[in-house]
Amino acid sequence: MSSPTASPAVAIIDIGSNSIKTLVARRHEDGRLEALKNKTLDVRISAGLGAATPRLSEDGMQRGLQAIQELIAMGAPFAPARTVLVATSAVRDAANGDEFRARVLAATGHPIRLLSGDEEANLIGRGLTCDPALGDLRDFYVFDLGGGSLECLAFRERRIEQALSLRLGCVRLTEKFVADPAAPIGHDAMLGAALHVKQELRRAGFRFDLPAPATAVFTGGTVTAMRLIKGARHGVGLDATPAVIATDSLALLLDEILPLPLEERRAIPGMPAARADVLPIALVTLLAVAETAALPRFHHSLYNLRWGLAAETLEAGETPGGA
Repeated sequence: MSSPTASPAVAIIDIGSNSIKTLVARRHEDGRLEALKNKTLDVRISAGLGAATPRLSEDGMQRGLQAIQELIAMGAPFAPARTVLVATSAVRDAANGDEFRARVLAATGHPIRLLSGDEEANLIGRGLTCDPALGDLRDFYVFDLGGGSLECLAFRERRIEQALSLRLGCVRLTEKFVADPAAPIGHDAMLGAALHVKQELRRAGFRFDLPAPATAVFTGGTVTAMRLIKGARHGVGLDATPAVIATDSLALLLDEILPLPLEERRAIPGMPAARADVLPIALVTLLAVAETAALPRFHHSLYNLRWGLAAETLEAGETPGGA
């Protein structure tokens, strides 16, 4: 499956809180990374993440293991030189995360690398620099919202100056602030979540000191879902929707879905069904970030943690003595 002008492929499997994703990629002689396979399975393993002592449920672990096996099989036809499994907030914070990792190793033969929050943030930053659409950006923020955590980065001259991982993921905050996700989301829950996000950003000491008006990149499933909804309304796919988005668009979508019960949210054309319960609080979180950073608009990128891991893994394989 490789060519004389490209490296052997590597397969990355990212075990996140909301979804489990794979990227099979190779590097061309010009340094460009090419995706051979890119797949996301919405398999939430993180229910209970907001508890004082988070634990992965038996059902969640079984769904997760099945998804990992399915994604490994998808990558097999590309004969990857290495298959790398990583886990983030859901497994990192769970009291029984080690048990899940042992089950995956026994079933697949692949160990799971458990990323620290700092490693996750820095690898997301590395992945963003692989996005050709962002090649002209020099000084910018990056915010990646997952189910368990929010990664915040600041770049100067395309080098990471700040990188923090905060426990502000949309599953975690939905469990914390929303008593009944099946019901319309009340304004008290919305305001409580927004205030919490702003307080945690201040407490963490993340500096919003890039020259105004600052440029920002948002990654993660929340903005992808928003673009899918917009695309469905115009009869186009994700790729045909604008990647530069006005912050006001987040507020408009939030105002639309807040009064809706879960079943009506799921029925919105383009809405990923598995995200309908957490999307309101996810939008609240991104709006709180945008307001804190005074962002009138932002770029959306699909180059994320998997791309950073692919770049790291390929570099290790190209270094003498690399695995």
